[in-house]
Amino acid sequence: MRRANIIKYQNWLAETNHRNLPEYIPLWLWSIQEIGPFWQTIADYFGVKFSVKPKCPIEKREMPGAHWFPGGKLNYAEHVLSQAKMPGDAVALIEAAEDRAPAKITWDQLRNRVSSMAAFLSSRGVKPGDRVAAYLTNTSEAVVGMLATAMIGAVWSSCASEFGRGSTVDRFGQITPKILIARRRYSYAGHEFDRSAELTGIIESLPSLESVVLVGERDRGAENLAGRRVVLFEDALRSRGKEEFVQVDFSHPLWILYSSGTTGLPKGIVHGHGGIVLEHLKALCLHNDLHPDDVFFWYTSTGWMMWNYLVGGLLAGSTVVLYDGSPSYPRADSLWELSEKLGITFFGTSAAYLLQCMKSKLKPADHYDLSKLRGVGSTGSPLTPDGFGWVYSSLKKDIWLASISGGTDVCSGFLVGLPTLSVYAGELQCRALGARVEAFDEDGSSLLEEVGELVVLEPMPSMPLYLWGDTDGSKYREAYFSVYPGVWRHGDWIRITERWTAVIYGRSDSTIKRHGLRLGTSEIYRAVESLEEVADSLAVDLESLEGEGSLLLFVVPRSGFKLDDKLSKKIRTRIRTELSPRYVPDQILEVRAVPRTLNGKKLEIPVKRILTGVPSAAAVNLGSVNDPKALDELISKARERVPVGRREQG
Repeated sequence: MRRANIIKYQNWLAETNHRNLPEYIPLWLWSIQEIGPFWQTIADYFGVKFSVKPKCPIEKREMPGAHWFPGGKLNYAEHVLSQAKMPGDAVALIEAAEDRAPAKITWDQLRNRVSSMAAFLSSRGVKPGDRVAAYLTNTSEAVVGMLATAMIGAVWSSCASEFGRGSTVDRFGQITPKILIARRRYSYAGHEFDRSAELTGIIESLPSLESVVLVGERDRGAENLAGRRVVLFEDALRSRGKEEFVQVDFSHPLWILYSSGTTGLPKGIVHGHGGIVLEHLKALCLHNDLHPDDVFFWYTSTGWMMWNYLVGGLLAGSTVVLYDGSPSYPRADSLWELSEKLGITFFGTSAAYLLQCMKSKLKPADHYDLSKLRGVGSTGSPLTPDGFGWVYSSLKKDIWLASISGGTDVCSGFLVGLPTLSVYAGELQCRALGARVEAFDEDGSSLLEEVGELVVLEPMPSMPLYLWGDTDGSKYREAYFSVYPGVWRHGDWIRITERWTAVIYGRSDSTIKRHGLRLGTSEIYRAVESLEEVADSLAVDLESLEGEGSLLLFVVPRSGFKLDDKLSKKIRTRIRTELSPRYVPDQILEVRAVPRTLNGKKLEIPVKRILTGVPSAAAVNLGSVNDPKALDELISKARERVPVGRREQG
């Protein structure tokens, strides 16, 4: 506790006559009541480098519409790379993979590579505001590309190499990137995957592309690919230019992340330089308690916001570990072996991975030296109390387990960990500083010890600047503020306990979340219903409510077809290739009809609620259902084939 950054921050507040708040709850209350002064202290405490000072911390304290640090100019990449306390030969990144030995990249090497890549991008005409896209796995090239893009004021966006052509184009097609950084092959679970066909299709579908940068190529390859000029990544790094961080407005776009696409194309969520700098300094240094001597790891891919969060560990001066490959290859405990080998001090992963370790009866502490490991982070879905128990019985009895919950929308956590607070099984330790999170009932009243909608009542600087292409802001307001005007509704079920911890019960909407990665049901429908044998379908994800869970796909075959083994295999193959292997259903069930509302919307949320224990009468108004019998038949079919649980009511 004496070492904890939060204690140092609290002492600094007292010493500088801001506030004397030695306990966390009073500190949190101050941070959500006086949000301007609070966020100003974050900027001051961490020495945020404003090339032009802002006139105040916040204008228009409202949602949406809050204007943070107006007039201020800075650059995200400068804050990452200008770590004055980090000697040039200190290790910034460790690249680890299932098929090659770990490689270390020093701070000087990282700075040089980023400067070279920035010079290359500028030489290709990339200017502030232009988009650079990446189709990459979790390697140093992705980090270099992102930081170089930010360095010159351009806008970064990435998809994992496992994404199919359709899913990738659905995202990149909206943002008209000028440059694509990509690789044609990657390894996973001992197999090499050739993505040449997918990459060619992606390039052909992006007419805005002017150049393609290929990663991992051993020869010069073709001079062009699908009609675009090709440059090898290693050749791009031979570019030379002056190291200059373009100073941009606090709210200048930094990167574009994506929503799940539940009701259409994935929404492009735009975050700004300043908001991410402040939020990640607060979250990673105060809540994750990262220090310059930490080795920080999170198992993630470039298609998940946790990758951006992981790279943010560089803001703390920590060594960041990038892992490319399967978490369970060549053995189920490979990542724990990696922890010993690299001296990982904070190990982040998904709840699904920890639960799989528990089901596999792994005992990492019996085989590996985990003495340097002091913290474990869990996110992606709720971690069950049994999962908490496994961590303490199989890793270390005195470890700090931080189960957190947040979102792509803020690229951070709303409910987080803190090393100075107690850990209770199945519970998240606290609400994050500056995040006024509450549980609301349907009428907008706050709840305590009851399950309600997770809402945020005060603006945060890392909330989206806007949604890409949403010129009038209507999609942004509809996405977050349509249920409770002026209040952010996040789409999770939450219970705030009397001791001010929290329990998350999963998504209150129909988002599919598998092993930490989110996907909209509409993307599954586009893949499945393009098959001639399929007339209609309904996808329901029970994972987020049951810890391990099941992804159910209900299929209505077209006339003359039936759901046999051949069609089931075809459906799984289509989802695996068009979307990702993560979204292959656990069960595919044939039904007569998909239940819909009278205006034609599929009853995803009511079906999900009924299957997790909510009475039908409370889950849906049968008067709004076009075929109530179809709903009964579907629920009956699911209960025959899939074990379902009850949602805890608190």
